[in-house]
Amino acid sequence: MSALHIPSLAHKIVTWEQAAAQLAEWQASDERTVFTNGCFDLLHAGHIAYLNEARLLGQHLIIGVNTDTSIQKLKGDSRPIKQLAERLYMLAALECVCLVTPFAEETPLELITRIQPDILVKGGDYSIETIIGAQEVLSRGGEVKVLPFLEGFSTTAMIRKIQAE
Repeated sequence: MSALHIPSLAHKIVTWEQAAAQLAEWQASDERTVFTNGCFDLLHAGHIAYLNEARLLGQHLIIGVNTDTSIQKLKGDSRPIKQLAERLYMLAALECVCLVTPFAEETPLELITRIQPDILVKGGDYSIETIIGAQEVLSRGGEVKVLPFLEGFSTTAMIRKIQAE
């Protein structure tokens, strides 16, 4: 059975249109939505800490997840390690995550423009000036935040360690 069809989490794995509609409902109730994106190829404690911190910035957290093809373009043919369905399922299983939606584009700009989150969040290796979608969110009166990384956790480091053994 595909991870996308597991009933208990299916409501959290959505299309862009479903995400935009849900976000609009939340915003109509004055509830703030946080958006972040990434590959989340090998989910680790650093990801969990980052996502929990992001969720504390608003009432809802939506994650845009790179498709397998977009990860290959970004990181090479040996990636992703985990297929999209499994990555979506793992993220949807987290209590802090309200919705996950895949995107195939090189950047999440089109997705950010479509769903219009209140707060855009990225990890500590970015600055507000380098965050894709920051200007679009700021121009609508939203916020952009850079959250620090939890030191010692990295997907690339995990892959290197596994390959060395």
